[in-house]
Amino acid sequence: MCRNIRVLHNFEPAATDEEIRAAALQYVRKVSGATKPSRANAEAFERAVEEVAAATTRLLDQLVTSAPPKNREEEARRNRERQLKRFPATAAVSAASTAAV
Repeated sequence: MCRNIRVLHNFEPAATDEEIRAAALQYVRKVSGATKPSRANAEAFERAVEEVAAATTRLLDQLVTSAPPKNREEEARRNRERQLKRFPATAAVSAASTAAV
């Protein structure tokens, strides 16, 4: 599950609220062991996602670096190349499905 959490710091443009929430959701899913909580746990699950997202936003707002911001498209291209080298068959299927979208 957590392999979908990506670095959000030091990108231009900055991470969106949706990206931060998606990372928070993945984190809560991993920690809770549930991809979809039961009705009894839904409120606690959603509250945890919102709290993790808020903490992540505060963290990203407070981090400082002297490194220049990374380019999103360039980093995505590099990640695709790395995936292709590590998992040739899987990366090819993923690339094909991404191109279709």
